[in-house]
Parts: sequence; structure tokens; C-alpha cells
Amino acid sequence: MDENLRKSIILEHYDNPVNKGLVNADGYVRINMNSSSCIDNLDFMIKIENGIIKDARFDGEACAISTSASSIMMNLIIGKTVEDVKKIINNYEAMINEQPYDKDILGEAIVFDEIYKQANRKKCALLPFDGLKKILQQDKE
Repeated sequence: MDENLRKSIILEHYDNPVNKGLVNADGYVRINMNSSSCIDNLDFMIKIENGIIKDARFDGEACAISTSASSIMMNLIIGKTVEDVKKIINNYEAMINEQPYDKDILGEAIVFDEIYKQANRKKCALLPFDGLKKILQQDKE
């Protein structure tokens, strides 16, 4: 991906994040995620009905990478089945960790395909997806 396009997508999601702002409503699973190595402290809310992500929201304070990764994740998962979301998570983690992955299912999240070059930023890029995994685990219980 062209470096300028990559930067513009990240900055657009940082400046104008999708689904930022929590709601006071029933039916959401909520979790807080924070990082000891950055300012990241985000709350995530996911509403799952009949195995489909109906809504996803986040809010809090975070760096540009975590904020944009959270916003991009919101776009990726709303309307998808839990099984499809698990595939997205697995492929995203593989990409971040320099393992084989299917780039076709990652959408705009592909902008983080070179984040491994900045090892200290990997946690920032993974934070929202780690939160999503925890929410999916909680929802199963």
C-alpha cells in the first residue's frame, strides 16, 4: 500500500473515528482495555444478537494507532457473524505478527500491515482486537 494512502486512512480514522461514543443501552457486552506502554485506555461495547454483531462502540483516550485501529475495527465487524469476526481477528493478529494471513478479509485494517516495523506500536494496533476477543469470550459464558 502506498505510504501516503496508509497515513491518510490512519489519520482520517483518528480525526473522525467511526462509532466513537458509548451508549446507555441494554444488550451490550462492555470491557475496558488499557496499555501499560501507552496512554491507551478504551472502553468497548459490542451488541450481539443471534450470532451477529449488531452494533459496536468505543470511547476513551488513546494514541492515533489505537484510536484508528478501533475505528477501523468498528467498520469491519458490524453486520458480520461472530464466526466471521473470529476469522478477521485471527488474520489481523497474524498480519501484525508477520505470519501468513488473508488480506482480502481485513479491509482498511490492512493499513497496519507494516506496524511490526515499530515493535512498540504493535500493542496499540492489537488493543481493540484483544478487547473484541475478550468480549466474544464473555458473550459465550
